[in-house]
Amino acid sequence: MTKNIYISMLLMLIVSMGTFAQKKQLTYCNPINLDYGYTPIPNFAEQGKHRATADPVIVTYKGDYYLFSTNQWGYWWSSDMYNWKFVSKNFLRPEHKVYDDLCAPSVWVQGDTMLVFGSTYSKNFPIWMSTDPKNNEWKEAVHEFEIGGWDPAHFVDDDGKLYMYNGSSNSYPLYGIELNRKTFDPIGTRKELLLLNPERYGWQRFGEYLDNTFLDPFMEGAWVTKHNSKYYLQYGAPGTEFSGYADGVAVGPTPLGPFEHQSNPFSWKPGGFARGAGHGATYQDKWKNYWHVSTIAISVKNNFERRLGIWPAGFDNDDVMYMDAAFGDYPHYLPTEAQDHLKSGFTGWMLLNYNKPVAVSSTLGSYYANNAVDESIKTYWSAKTGNKGEWIQTDLGGVSTVNAVQINYADQDAEFLGKRQDIYHQYKLWYSTDGVKWKILKDKGTNKTDVPHDYIELEQPVKARFIKLENIHMPTGKFAISGLRVFGNGNQSTPKSVKDFVVLRTEKDKRSAWLKWAPVEDAYAYNIYIGTEPDKLYNCIMVYNTNEYWYKGMDKNKTYYFSIEAINESGVAPKTEVAKVN
Repeated sequence: MTKNIYISMLLMLIVSMGTFAQKKQLTYCNPINLDYGYTPIPNFAEQGKHRATADPVIVTYKGDYYLFSTNQWGYWWSSDMYNWKFVSKNFLRPEHKVYDDLCAPSVWVQGDTMLVFGSTYSKNFPIWMSTDPKNNEWKEAVHEFEIGGWDPAHFVDDDGKLYMYNGSSNSYPLYGIELNRKTFDPIGTRKELLLLNPERYGWQRFGEYLDNTFLDPFMEGAWVTKHNSKYYLQYGAPGTEFSGYADGVAVGPTPLGPFEHQSNPFSWKPGGFARGAGHGATYQDKWKNYWHVSTIAISVKNNFERRLGIWPAGFDNDDVMYMDAAFGDYPHYLPTEAQDHLKSGFTGWMLLNYNKPVAVSSTLGSYYANNAVDESIKTYWSAKTGNKGEWIQTDLGGVSTVNAVQINYADQDAEFLGKRQDIYHQYKLWYSTDGVKWKILKDKGTNKTDVPHDYIELEQPVKARFIKLENIHMPTGKFAISGLRVFGNGNQSTPKSVKDFVVLRTEKDKRSAWLKWAPVEDAYAYNIYIGTEPDKLYNCIMVYNTNEYWYKGMDKNKTYYFSIEAINESGVAPKTEVAKVN
């Protein structure tokens, strides 16, 4: 081999290794890690000041992603759906006299312009426009949009016509109307488009347990997506406080209907750590893959204490709209190319510390240590202080391969209302195989960013049994954690398949069923898959530490199909055969 050929081959190897390194795919984990503002509304904070946002919209504009949501006094943009940069902007004027600047906003792209409009029942709110939102350059397109609308959404059809949708009520329907795309004046009058039908569709019933005993269900948060000449009118229901908060979809031949309900919600995540996937928006990434951004419920300090999540979505070959919620709050890959979202983007990194032993530096009242590993975003551990040196340590039960860690901070004795941009978290994350000798996993001791749901994907996996989070600085309040979640592989056997899976659908109310199965000895959780066709089990419920589930979300007029899989720290068992239930 000549010297020149050897050098050429070496250079090719170096280039190929560099290319491989550049292709390392980013992952993310819901709730997404945004510097969420605190609620600005004093009477919403009487049980504790807390972060809150909801009702998100993401639009792709000039190659970047722009995210708007309720009560943030600004918006975010990102080039990769991972790193989000906040832009401070007040969209309402002093005379509007409201706390919640841009509540449930509508955001749309019209030609080369981005436009924004916030919820209102008044006649004096503006529509804003920008051709450079990254640099916060805005002006009013309309000083007063007289017809207003709560929970608005705007849709530009392929023929250039502009439509607006709105509605948020447990009595009135969603409405739609065509607008003049230059003046934004209405063309004609609003048309009634869609009402809920909880007597048929069980998932639309109000309440955490879909019992409809407190209020009638709410329908809100319209959004429209066009696919194969069909119009998909999406809507949030039955209530933002609940685990079953979802986005349903109704399909029609024109932008103003008539619309027919799809039996099951397409965006639905009633189980797991981060629950709820309602009132959102569907968008396409740079490679035209569909995604759905939506609202996650916490609802502890106030019913409107919420976060945001993003989920792979799309349309199947029969034009059925779906969202993939399986392992929806575990690490998933972010897009780098055109993908088939019917094939999961889940990394395969399992949760390693569900209900495992925890040690802490101190405990405030009944905010116990194991609340940080119980896979409920509603519960949390709190130290007695927010001082440097407070810590929490989780035992994985054995030496495991660790790929990622998610740190979910909770709000305990926070002191802020509204958006703050001068706050930050600082911490050190340690790992050990024996609990005696420790090494740094991640050092954020000099961090100056606000990271309430920080997600750390390791450049290289490590072997560890113990993970320890040491506080250095809190933005406000006590050092409190709702979820210290460690992901990787337990390096043991995967669980056995579920046996004796039975679905008991009651004749008294065909919307409801009792699901039972034999517990799998080495499983900590199960995924239940549900659909109205045997090859379209698009809805998924993750349940922990149980062998039953009361499912009350069925279309009473349809046959249903079910399957279940067992989950442990080392992987997932094969799914059971699909069961048909008439």
